[in-house]
Amino acid sequence: MNDSVSPDHLRTRNDGGRPVEYPPLPEGLPVGVYDNHTHLEIADGALPLDVHEHLERAASVGVIGAVQVGTDVATSRWSAEVAAREPRLLAAVALHPNEAPELEAAGTLDDALAVIDELAAQPRVRAVGETGLDFFRTGDEGRPAQFRSFEAHIDIAKRHGIAMQIHDRDAHDEVVETLRRVGAPDRTVFHCFSGGDELARLAASEGWYLSFAGNVTFKNAENLRDALRVAPRERILVETDAPYLTPAPLRGRPNAPYLVPHTVRFMADVLGADLDALCADLASNTRRVYGSWQDEARAGD
Repeated sequence: MNDSVSPDHLRTRNDGGRPVEYPPLPEGLPVGVYDNHTHLEIADGALPLDVHEHLERAASVGVIGAVQVGTDVATSRWSAEVAAREPRLLAAVALHPNEAPELEAAGTLDDALAVIDELAAQPRVRAVGETGLDFFRTGDEGRPAQFRSFEAHIDIAKRHGIAMQIHDRDAHDEVVETLRRVGAPDRTVFHCFSGGDELARLAASEGWYLSFAGNVTFKNAENLRDALRVAPRERILVETDAPYLTPAPLRGRPNAPYLVPHTVRFMADVLGADLDALCADLASNTRRVYGSWQDEARAGD
C-alpha cells in the first residue's frame, strides 16, 4: 500500500492522486438524496478526505447516505466492513469485469466469487456490484472470463435477494442479452449509465434502473441527456462514481458525494423539473432499490 494512504483508504487513484484541492461546498438540496455509487476507499486530491469527512460534508448539503462499492475482494471486504459500522453507508460487493480475466488466468476466480457470495449475505450489503462487461479495456481473449463472472454475480444477487449494479462499457448489446438470457435480478441498476435514449427505453421496459453520474453534465454527453429525458422518473437514480466523473464546471478536481447537488440541479434543468420533487423522487427510488439506511432491513423484506 502507498504510504501516503491513510487507514481510511485502500489505494490512491491510478494516476497516484492529484495535487489539487477538493471543490467548495455547493448549495444544499431542499430534500435529502443519496449517492448510490461511490468509492471512498480511493484517496484523491492534495488532502484526501477520510470517510467521516466525506459523509459530514455530504450531509451538510443534503446528501444523506451513500452506497460504497467494491471492485475486487479487498475493496468489497472493506466496503462491507465500513458499512457495518457507519449508518450513512450501505455496501455493494463484486469483482469488476476487468478483474475477471486476471483472476481466471491465475486460477482464483472461483475463490474470489466465493468471497463475494459470503459478503453478499451481510445485512448492510445491499447490492452486488459493480459487475457486468467491459470491452473497452479487455480484448476478445478475456471476454469468456467476464461473461462467466457476470453470470455468477447475477446468480449471487438473485440468491441473496439484493440489487445488482451493472458496469457496462462498450458492451450494451451483450449486457442486455445476458440479462435477458439468464434473468436479471428484481432490482437491476445501470451504474453510470452510458447509453442513449434507445437503451434507456429498453431498460425502462425491462424494469431496470438508470443511474446518472457527473458525466451527464459534460458538454459532449448529449446522448446521456437524451436518455435522461425519456427515462421514467421512477427509474432514475443519481451517483458520483467518486473520485471520478466530477461534474461540470469542476472537472479536473476530485469528486465526492457532497458534489451530488451539482448533478441533481443539472438533471432538474434538463428535465424542466421542480427541484424538490426531483429530489424526493430520487430518494424514494434509491430506497426502493436498496432498502432503508436506518436499519438492517433489505429492500423487499
